[in-house]
Amino acid sequence: MTEPVPSGAHALPLRVYYEDTDFSGFVYHASYLRFMERGRTELLRGLAGDQSDLHREGAGLVFVVRRMSIDYLKPARMDDLLTVATATHDLRGASMHLRQWVLRGEAVLVRAEVVVACVRDGRAVRLPDALRKALSRNAAGEGEP
Repeated sequence: MTEPVPSGAHALPLRVYYEDTDFSGFVYHASYLRFMERGRTELLRGLAGDQSDLHREGAGLVFVVRRMSIDYLKPARMDDLLTVATATHDLRGASMHLRQWVLRGEAVLVRAEVVVACVRDGRAVRLPDALRKALSRNAAGEGEP
């Protein structure tokens, strides 16, 4: 995945704290998973409201990560100000295929492709039409967040 960050991508600013780092002083690899989870959560919140509302109004609708591919390109350190950019890549029946980038300024530190499944009662279900439409708008454009 070498495509530029789409201009329509959702951008979540965050700061690196001591708790995000390991003994080397760099961000621990699993911390990026939390950063990207926050990015996906805030994307959904901005498009469709709280996930707890989707769960309640969708009669138990939840989202689960089915697959994730991550490239760690450059390290971040404590006190760095980062941006997690999240964009829709593809929408399928019960899944959203997202691309995410963790940036420090213009530099891409981490990039990931994520497949998130829409599930109810342990079974895949079609993404709600309103959410599908909102996610489609998140896919447009090219450039930096």
